[in-house]
Amino acid sequence: MRRALTGVVAVWIAAGAHAFAQGGGPAQNQGPDPGLLYHLGPDSLPQDGVPKGEIRGPFALPSQAYPGTQHTYWVYVPAQYDPAVPACLMIFNDGQAFKYPEGDIRAQNVMDNLIYRREIPVMIGVFINPGRRPDQPEPNPSEWGDRTTNRPTEYNSLDDKYARVITEELMPVLYKEYNLSKDPEQHGIGGASSGGIAAFTVAWERPDQFHKVLSIVGSFVNLRGGNAYPDIVRKSEKKPIRIFLQDGRNDNRGQGRGGGAYDETRDWFLQNVRLMQALTGKGYDVNYTWGMNRHGQKMGGPILPEMMRWLWRDHAVSMDPNDVVERSPNAPAKKP
Repeated sequence: MRRALTGVVAVWIAAGAHAFAQGGGPAQNQGPDPGLLYHLGPDSLPQDGVPKGEIRGPFALPSQAYPGTQHTYWVYVPAQYDPAVPACLMIFNDGQAFKYPEGDIRAQNVMDNLIYRREIPVMIGVFINPGRRPDQPEPNPSEWGDRTTNRPTEYNSLDDKYARVITEELMPVLYKEYNLSKDPEQHGIGGASSGGIAAFTVAWERPDQFHKVLSIVGSFVNLRGGNAYPDIVRKSEKKPIRIFLQDGRNDNRGQGRGGGAYDETRDWFLQNVRLMQALTGKGYDVNYTWGMNRHGQKMGGPILPEMMRWLWRDHAVSMDPNDVVERSPNAPAKKP
C-alpha cells in the first residue's frame, strides 16, 4: 500500500514539479531547499565512549608556489596515533569548513568514530585553508574566501601550483612532526566545490603522492577550464587514483544566479556526471552518488562516513581468529 507523502518531502516535490513544468528547464534554486532532506547521522556526531582526537593549530605555512601568500592549517591527531607506527594521511581543502564543529561536515567526528571502530585506518588529518596574503582575512564558515583570498586561482586552475603547496610545502613539515607513511596508497585528499576539483588536481598532478580523492559538489566546470577534465582523462594514460564523487541534481544547473541562457560548461551536475563517465570508461576505481542537493555540503556531509569507508576500504585487517585486539574497538595509544 502506498502512503501519502507528508511534511517537507511532499512540499518540496510539489514545488519542484511546478517549477519544472512552468520553466521548461532546470528549476534552479526554486521551491524549498532540498538540503532539508538530509541530516547528519551518528557517525558525524560525538559519541559517548569514543576517544576524541586532538586538533592542533592553527599553523601558518608560507608559500613559494604563490609568493606573498600563506596557508593556515590545523592537524587532527587521533587518540590512537602511535609515533612508533606510520600513520595514514587525509587532507581536507577549505579546512575551516570541514572541521567546523557546527557545520555540515564535522570530519573530525567522522574520523574519531570510524578509527575507533577500525572502519578506517589510523590517520593524521589536515585541514588546510586556501592561501591568502597577510593583509587578507582568514576564510570562515560563511565566507570561504572566493572574494577575499587566493582560493579561485589555487583551487580552480588546471596546473601544478597547488599540488606543489601540498606536496612540496605542507608534507615536508608534516613528515618532520609526525610518523607518516610514505606510501601514496596511504594518502588521501578531499574537498567541496572548488576544493573538490583542487583535490582531484593534486592527485592528478602528483599520483606519486596521492591515490585517494574525495569530492563533494566538485567544481569541474568552466571557472578556469575545469570542464576539460573528462577529455583530459580520456586522452591520458590511466593513473593509480581512486575517486569518490558526490553531487546533486539541483547543483548550479548552468544558468547562473541571475538566470540567463543555459551554459552546459557551467552546469555542475552535468560536468560531474561527465567526469564520472570518463573515469569509468577509462577503468578507474570510481564511486559516485547523485542526490537532490543544491551547491553545498547538505548531502556530502551526511555521507562523508561512507565515502571515507569506501576510499580506505582495503586497509590492513588481521585474519587471525585469535586476534582479540583486532576484534575490539581501537583503544587510545599508550602515552610514552
